[in-house]
Amino acid sequence: MPARNRRLIAVVVLVPVLAALALWAFAWPASRTAPRDLPLGVAGSPAAAAQVERQLARHEGAFEIHRYADEAAARDAIQDRSVYGAVVVTPQGPELLTASAAGPTVAQFLQQAVAQQAAAGGAQVETVDVVPTPASDPRGAVLNAAVLPLALAGIVAGAVVTLLGLRGVRAVLALLGASALVGAVAAGIAHSWLGALGGDWWAEAAVLGLSTAAVSGAVAGLAALVGPAGTGIGAALVMLLGNPFSGATSAPQMLPEPADAIGQWLPPGAGTTLLRSVSFFDGAAATGPALTLTWWAALGLGAVLLGSSLRARKTGSEPTPDRREPSAVG
Repeated sequence: MPARNRRLIAVVVLVPVLAALALWAFAWPASRTAPRDLPLGVAGSPAAAAQVERQLARHEGAFEIHRYADEAAARDAIQDRSVYGAVVVTPQGPELLTASAAGPTVAQFLQQAVAQQAAAGGAQVETVDVVPTPASDPRGAVLNAAVLPLALAGIVAGAVVTLLGLRGVRAVLALLGASALVGAVAAGIAHSWLGALGGDWWAEAAVLGLSTAAVSGAVAGLAALVGPAGTGIGAALVMLLGNPFSGATSAPQMLPEPADAIGQWLPPGAGTTLLRSVSFFDGAAATGPALTLTWWAALGLGAVLLGSSLRARKTGSEPTPDRREPSAVG
């Protein structure tokens, strides 16, 4: 079969396969969004808390219940990102504490679930948003929308460095410089202009830059080790798994298994979790996602240096053509 026909068949087959993979990656978690062991606090007297816990247990597998002595302890747990919300039993009736900044979708679900339980018992629930989203972005749309552009910026940076033939230290410096600029620009737009982030500007810029470096380093590192195919592998990993499994539009505990765990081990998911912690929770629970991003960036940039070293060693070990000295003329 001529090579031209083989290429035609490859395109005809591969395009539908890629489309099916993309549809599966984005549609499957979206269609299966539901709470799975979602951390939720219950505070109040032992008897009242036990009754609430039994009522919540009717949502089989939905909640992971944490007991707290009083409302103050429950509020601290929410601000520490140990739970997404808490039901506090008071003499006046049940009170629901939420944190829309941790995920507006989760806060909305908790309101519906707890209100249903209370309505069945003839009570009304007062809802208090302990850590709200900014007034300029009440639905958290900006943070959700930032995941894809940051992933694309990292992929483009890694691909451009590879296409320009930058290697070794020069490639690493280019990737770090581009990531730092992306972080500053993204923080300028999301924080300074749109007012969608509420933490320290420099910390947010650092998180956004580190997220970009994790992606760009992975793409460029794979390309340095395995060749041009590495760019496609890195881009597919980020776009087909990292982006839809990030939990940005809800929470990791709202995704089906194993998407919840996979997403948090990839840069988009870790970056989203870290940005929420830095922007709204004073850095609470930031260690895990920060280490994940750092490892991705370090391994990716290390792969860039290693690939350059291997290429230089291979080039240096290639035999040079024999050069015969001209014979002396007697």
